[in-house]
Amino acid sequence: MNESSSLWGGRFSGETNDAVAALSRSIHFDWRLAKYDIAGTRAHILALTSAGYLTEAEQAKLDKALIELDKRVASGMFAAKPIDEDVHSALERGLIEMVGAELGGKVRAGRSRNDQIATLIRIYLLDQSKQLKAQVIELIEVLATLAETHLNDPMPGRTHFQHAQPVLLSHHLLAHAWPLVRNLNRIDDWKVRASFSPYGAGALAGTSLALDPAVVSTALGLTAPMANSIDATSSRDVVAEFAFIGTLIAIDLSRFAEEIIIWATAEFNYVKLADAFSTGSSIMPQKKNPDVAELTRGKTGRIIGDLTGLLATLKALPLAYNRDLQEDKEPVFDILDSLNLLLPAFTGMVATMEFNTQRMEELASAGYSLATDVAEWLVKQNVPFREAHEITGKLVSFAESKSLDLNEVSDLEFAAISKYLTPEVREVLSVTGSIKSRTGAGGTAVPRVLDQLSALRKLLSQTNG
Repeated sequence: MNESSSLWGGRFSGETNDAVAALSRSIHFDWRLAKYDIAGTRAHILALTSAGYLTEAEQAKLDKALIELDKRVASGMFAAKPIDEDVHSALERGLIEMVGAELGGKVRAGRSRNDQIATLIRIYLLDQSKQLKAQVIELIEVLATLAETHLNDPMPGRTHFQHAQPVLLSHHLLAHAWPLVRNLNRIDDWKVRASFSPYGAGALAGTSLALDPAVVSTALGLTAPMANSIDATSSRDVVAEFAFIGTLIAIDLSRFAEEIIIWATAEFNYVKLADAFSTGSSIMPQKKNPDVAELTRGKTGRIIGDLTGLLATLKALPLAYNRDLQEDKEPVFDILDSLNLLLPAFTGMVATMEFNTQRMEELASAGYSLATDVAEWLVKQNVPFREAHEITGKLVSFAESKSLDLNEVSDLEFAAISKYLTPEVREVLSVTGSIKSRTGAGGTAVPRVLDQLSALRKLLSQTNG
């Protein structure tokens, strides 16, 4: 390399090998941090001024130049060059071009790229978390609206993907909403830990220039400086935790996507996907493919890989900073980029699905899914549950051998199976009766679903950005 904006080199007598320079360069992915780097520098010059290393006039001139540089970056007037190693060196070059080397050269005092990047990734992720939360909230609101629309519509409930018990479609939809709510809570919890500033830690040991790191953390809207300078520069648990939360969000989407893919088949025929959120086949004219759901499922695998790769990078790093940490950004950037693609498309697909509620109701009692209701009815007749379970199992076996539904078994056949199976058992042999009886906390009965909806709406109204 014949020309470089590198922030180091005085100790070296020769030029960096081109292959090493290419390996070291991160500008192609960390340029997205430019506005956060500028914000950090504006905060840092306040600390330098407070400590007497810059005059107020110098600080004002630098701040004016940094504001202008930020505008040029946003508009594309200033961009990285091939000579720039990373976002820090590119922006220092830009600042020096504007204010000169003497004044611009003062800015680097008392800080290192180590504490800079550790801070920038935090304020970047804190900023990005607002949009992520907003997109998740939009999906939750769609699910709540669909649940209100289909409040009384029954469907088969499944365990092991086999018919289990009838549930309300509204109850099932809300079962996909609550994990997303917990992810909102995780983001809020994460923000508490992420809102501490590594600025002032320098390379690892702090600085002898008596700069006040609280000036920087306050200017950046962060809680306080981190307690330990080594920890500040070398820890990326905040990045890993954010990546984990993003991965959980993707997994929650993927689980629902899998159901939608199945529901849209001719065999199930539970849902019809809107044309705007489906694709066709290049050879089969009749095809209508659930590509949004499939891409959600596919990209989730990629996102899991991002998280796994990041954790593997961190697993054996000695204190303090190591260049391996350059590899912390691309995985979390990719997770965010993938979610920013997935969430709007997935939410649109869910919002525009049409449910075949007649088909779902027809299948709600299939697979002897009312058997548990029979067993619990027997318990209400003072039959021990162990015996009630055995009696109900015999009833199912008999009905299955005769290809009958449970409500098609005659009173005489009931009595032959057990004296406890009186004709009154028929009052629970309906989907409506089964669902209506599930009034326990968190149950599928309409009053409990309404409780969920009320609680969910209240939580969403209290959620901060």
